[in-house]
Amino acid sequence: QVQLVESGGGLVQAGESLRLSCTASGRTFSSYMGWFRQAPGKEREFVAAIGWSGRSTNYADSVKGRFTISRDNAKDTVYLEMNSLKPEDTAVYYCAADPRGLYYHSHVYRYWGQGTQVTVST
Repeated sequence: QVQLVESGGGLVQAGESLRLSCTASGRTFSSYMGWFRQAPGKEREFVAAIGWSGRSTNYADSVKGRFTISRDNAKDTVYLEMNSLKPEDTAVYYCAADPRGLYYHSHVYRYWGQGTQVTVST
């Protein structure tokens, strides 16, 4: 059974940092993995994605320069380092794997984690 398990969410103040982790089990994903987020009342949106080697990374404009995506293939884990957090970053963050299309489209990903809550207070 394939599972993606996120961890690392929490409540922080604006300007602080968090690191999210997503560990895969049941298979190894040798393609892009992504992070998405969904705030209350809003659609799920692309945050970042990373290719298998880690050399290819892509970010939403809203997080560029503040967030860094990375992966450790030996551990089947992808990370999202979030710095200079803002209240508008508050959302449930989801890890996704095995896209069958453009990496920034949520509907192309076959596997999803359960999500981890990130709350940024003023």
